[in-house]
Amino acid sequence: MEQVLIKAAQLILSLSILVILHEFGHYAFARLFKTRVEKFYLFFDPWFSLFKVKKGDTEYGVGWLPLGGYVKISGMIDESMDKEAMSQEPQPWEFRSKKAYQRLLIMIGGVLMNFILAFIIYIAILYAYGTEYLPTENAKYGIMVNEAGEEIGLQNGDKILAVDGQYIENFQKILPTVVLDKAHTITVERDGQKVDIEITDEHLVPLIKGEVDITPRYLFDCSVGKVAKDSPASEAGLEKGDKFVSVDGQTFQFYDQFIKYLRAHKEKQVTVSVLRDNQPMDIPVVVSEEGKLGFQADFDEETMSYLQTKTTKYTFAESIPAGINKGVNTVKDYLKQFKLIFSPKTKAYESLGGFISIGNIFPGAWDWYAFWNMTAFLSIILGVMNLLPIPALDGGHVTFLLFEMITGRKPGEKFLEYAQITGMIILLALVLFANANDIFKLFK
Repeated sequence: MEQVLIKAAQLILSLSILVILHEFGHYAFARLFKTRVEKFYLFFDPWFSLFKVKKGDTEYGVGWLPLGGYVKISGMIDESMDKEAMSQEPQPWEFRSKKAYQRLLIMIGGVLMNFILAFIIYIAILYAYGTEYLPTENAKYGIMVNEAGEEIGLQNGDKILAVDGQYIENFQKILPTVVLDKAHTITVERDGQKVDIEITDEHLVPLIKGEVDITPRYLFDCSVGKVAKDSPASEAGLEKGDKFVSVDGQTFQFYDQFIKYLRAHKEKQVTVSVLRDNQPMDIPVVVSEEGKLGFQADFDEETMSYLQTKTTKYTFAESIPAGINKGVNTVKDYLKQFKLIFSPKTKAYESLGGFISIGNIFPGAWDWYAFWNMTAFLSIILGVMNLLPIPALDGGHVTFLLFEMITGRKPGEKFLEYAQITGMIILLALVLFANANDIFKLFK
């Protein structure tokens, strides 16, 4: 429960920062061009607000529905659908009275703020923390894969040499590269031989869904970490800190060999030998029908020293171009992800998630490094999504404005009104679909 609350708190704080700065982008350009802003709200306020105060022509407030936020700009057809105001004669301070380029800047102000914020966060992260990653060549014992990984052709102990002929320096970027670039082959070294594993569209489905797990191969030198409640490990009496020695008298060189042994003994009793306070103990355990005992393994840092990471530090001057480059690459990668949604073969649309999925990307313990990384990523998502040419999104307004600037003809207000309604229906359908996916996954 505590982890859920921490994730929820991080999500709310992150979205609050993003919404306020996004709407401030619209607000700032509106003020620059002397356009009246009637409301500036964090979260939506149907029927009532939690807090509000009026300064000048603008009402600032906090709504009760945490699904975003908004600025209400005079003389603009938006989600408020204020038909009465739009039926009056245009006033000099209204959005509709401004020049096309001014209206365009007002509309893209929010997206600009999202991208600028992401770049600033990445610059700050690189300056404060640098980058730490595991070079692929340092996974000296190769990889460890789960059953889904084995189904696409990978094996425990494979050493990944290339993806579509390209060497991937950062081990953590192997899977994203395979998915985002829709790679056709993964080249591995297996038993001293080079093997090309073909990746088909069918293989991309479990990869996109996150069902394939590829990690560096760990030595079998671990202890019991967190024990799941009502699990076989808990019922048998395994305790946190118990150090594994053998199972049924068999010792293992690698952790995946231990996992494979358990899978081969589903719903059977095995004898786990451990050291508890340096005293040997034999504990009988019945393996679950999934082939698991129900514990989290703890690997000693000293025994993990064979996985040497690489750290790159940046001066402030170096962090600026590096942070911008990281932001640009993140935008490119997200666009590739977005493109996959429209590919029926990959079924990426099934992985669309709502607030539960977004909340789960934050760690269960408060971590400022992770928090700012995720906030920067969400800022880019918000910026890209708002550029979609869907009425009711900034991109929809921008599309109509570009049409006006190119043709010299302004779309009629009745057309804009119907377009806004259509866009809101589309967005509502997308939100319902994404959150329904989350609920379905909970009960799957």
